Amino acid sequence: MRFSLNPKKLTLFNKTRVLEQQIDEFFDKVSELGLVFSSALEVYLTDGANDEFDAFLQQAASIEGKGDTLRRTIEVELYAQTLIPDLRGDVLRLLEDMDHLMNVYEGNLFRISIQQPDVPEEFHSGYLELTRTVVTCVESVVLAARSFFRDINAVRDHNAKVIFYETEADKKGTRLQRAIFASDLSLDRKMHLRYFVERIDELANSAEDVADTLAIYAIKRRI
Repeated sequence: MRFSLNPKKLTLFNKTRVLEQQIDEFFDKVSELGLVFSSALEVYLTDGANDEFDAFLQQAASIEGKGDTLRRTIEVELYAQTLIPDLRGDVLRLLEDMDHLMNVYEGNLFRISIQQPDVPEEFHSGYLELTRTVVTCVESVVLAARSFFRDINAVRDHNAKVIFYETEADKKGTRLQRAIFASDLSLDRKMHLRYFVERIDELANSAEDVADTLAIYAIKRRI
C-alpha cells in the first residue's frame, strides 16, 4: 500500500472506509468509557454504591465488551485483507494498548464496587480532580491514536498533552496521598484510600506509555 506523500497529512485509509469506521468506533469506546468512569466515581462519592452506580458499572462492562469485539474484528480485517502489511504489527499492538486502558477503567469500577472504600468528604474533591485529569490524559492519547491513522504530524502535539496531563495527575495524586496520610484516619483506612489513588493514577501512567509507543510508530511511518 502506498501512503499519501502530503507532508501535512499522511493517511492509512486509502484502501478501505470500513476499517476506518471500525477503528474510529473502537476509539469511541475508549472515550465513552472514560466518561462513564468519571460519572460513576462522582455518584459513588456522593451516594455510595447505589443503583445508579451499578448501572454505570454495567454500562462500563458493556462498552468494554463491545470494544473487545471491535478489536478482534479489526484484527481479522487486517489479516484477511492483507491491509497495511508493513505496519500491521504496530497497529495491532496499539489497539491492544488502547484496550488495556478500557480494562483499567472497568477494573477500577469493579474494585470500587467490591471493596467499597469509605472516602471521607474532605477527600472527595481530590479524587474528582485526579479523575478528571486522568480521563483528560486518556482522551489526549485517544486523539493521538486517531491522528496516527489520519494525520501523522498531529501525533506529536497530542502526545505533548498526554505528557502534560500525566504530570498533573502525578502532582494531584501525590497531593491527595499526603493529605490522606496527614489525617487522623487509622492506618488501614489510609492504605485503602491510597490504593485507589494509585489505581486511578495508573490510567495516566498507562496513557503516557501508549503515547511513548505511538511516538516510535510515528517515526517508523515517516521513514
